[in-house]
Amino acid sequence: MDRSRYAYVRTEPAQTLPPPPSSTGVIGWLHRNLFGSWLDTVLTLVALYIIWLVVPPIVNFAFVDAVWTGTNREACLGPEVGACWAFVKARLGYFIYGLYPVEERWRPDLVFLLGAIGIAWLLWQNAPKRAWGAAFFFLIYPVVAYFLLTGLPALGLPVVETSRWGGILVTLVCSVVGIVFSLPLGIVLALGRRSRMPVARLVSITFIEFVRGVPLITVLFMASVMLPLFMPGGVTIDKLLRALIGIALFASAYMAEVVRGGLQALPKGQYEAAQALGLSYWKMMVFVILPQALTIVIPGIVNTFIGLFKDTTLVFIVGIFDLLKTIDASLTDPAWATPVTRYSGYAFAAVFYFVFCFGMSRYSIYMEKRLSAGRRR
Repeated sequence: MDRSRYAYVRTEPAQTLPPPPSSTGVIGWLHRNLFGSWLDTVLTLVALYIIWLVVPPIVNFAFVDAVWTGTNREACLGPEVGACWAFVKARLGYFIYGLYPVEERWRPDLVFLLGAIGIAWLLWQNAPKRAWGAAFFFLIYPVVAYFLLTGLPALGLPVVETSRWGGILVTLVCSVVGIVFSLPLGIVLALGRRSRMPVARLVSITFIEFVRGVPLITVLFMASVMLPLFMPGGVTIDKLLRALIGIALFASAYMAEVVRGGLQALPKGQYEAAQALGLSYWKMMVFVILPQALTIVIPGIVNTFIGLFKDTTLVFIVGIFDLLKTIDASLTDPAWATPVTRYSGYAFAAVFYFVFCFGMSRYSIYMEKRLSAGRRR
């Protein structure tokens, strides 16, 4: 039997058929992400039910039933009243500056503006002369901010004691100082812990393990209460400065362990290649090892920064008025005593912390993708 008589050979390419409707468009996205299996379907339905329970009441409280204007508690009284944003608006100056003199509040505003310019200049990848931006933010800005906030009589700036600082000003000062100083200190401690010199290694290990073995509250108490007992007579250190030093040292111990993880993650060949080029120890670390190690541990570094930013609220335990403490102090004002005042103040604090923490998280994801482009396939 001659099979060639019944064979069929197509001489033209077949027409390309469109993909199934269930794999494209909105239906395809829902199938891939929400209803791909029975377990995904159950979880999606449970999540939608929770969202339906939580989101509408929050929207009603924060926007629909909220009170936006008013001069006292009478505006926020009633059975169906939502958030009392009029209270937040009336106390906003206290939330931002604490007891900082009203006529001198342009100085914190100028510090905020210069800090925003420095951060934007430093973090914008295509910004011109970024090295100048780094020098401005790490060297010039701290000095200018210090004299602007504390005052310099020679330049006509009255002295404002740190006991009068408060609110967002204190929160940002504690966070920025802790973040700026913890990273370089953490790198030095991580290098010291991996050093071949016994003294440097022992000092670094002792500091890191001792600080990590106690909570931040203990460090703040030591800096605020115990440290003055060991100072010579007549020598005093500002309370806020002591808290800043404690926060920076505490964060540097955790940062050191994050950086050490990055150093250990690098293959040994990177060290050997740098040594084969004849680089000294510091050149090897600065130009070869640390750039790669810090890139690897970007999520850990940002996670430490976010944790530090939120932990700065603990300074109220030693009598420093951060944002939460100013909100708590405002709740005792009888002019705004209503059932929703407390929730409104804490909602404002939640939005403030979410904006900063979410912004740091998203920028770290952007930097991680940008710096790891060479390792992606």
